[in-house]
Amino acid sequence: MILSELRDYIRQQQRVSLKNLALHFQVDADALRGMLNKWVSKGKVRRHRSGGEACGTICCQCDPLLTEIYEWAGD
Repeated sequence: MILSELRDYIRQQQRVSLKNLALHFQVDADALRGMLNKWVSKGKVRRHRSGGEACGTICCQCDPLLTEIYEWAGD
């Protein structure tokens, strides 16, 4: 996978979790973070994290990979 494929996928999806990115590209989440940081630093992608807060469901333990969201910020 190259950076442009990652950019194009996020642009198409608009908002996507780190877990979904890892599943789609079949790449480890930590490796993806490094690539995502390049797009974040360029202002093309925004990262949203819950900071470990629960989503409000009964389990009270959200998967951090599901709550780390990347959003397309525009061209």
